[in-house]
Amino acid sequence: MKNTRPVNLDLSKFRFPVTALASITHRVAGVILFVAIAFVLWALTKSLESKDGFEQVSQVMTHPLAKFVTWGILSAIAYHFIAGIKHLLMDAGFFETLETGPIASKVVFVLAAIAILSLGVWVW
Repeated sequence: MKNTRPVNLDLSKFRFPVTALASITHRVAGVILFVAIAFVLWALTKSLESKDGFEQVSQVMTHPLAKFVTWGILSAIAYHFIAGIKHLLMDAGFFETLETGPIASKVVFVLAAIAILSLGVWVW
């Protein structure tokens, strides 16, 4: 029996629809948030331990790398929140058609870009 399945897939040749990109990005943002819990819990715990702990966290947060990580976490929260609202609306029966689904995904990307840029200005 001959194997007719592709052996070496070149993933760069695939063109995903905007709805798939929005869904995949939503999942990636969720994974980023799961990993970010460690940093957020460390900062929260340390800052609530004592006045010295709060000062230490405040000093760490002035470093550009910490600001970048904070911006990344806030960006993941913003995108995940906005895309989550779209998914909840889809569960309620809205934006499920072939015409409205891509429009809703594009709106999510635009709103998320605005939120991410705004958060970047706020963090920096």
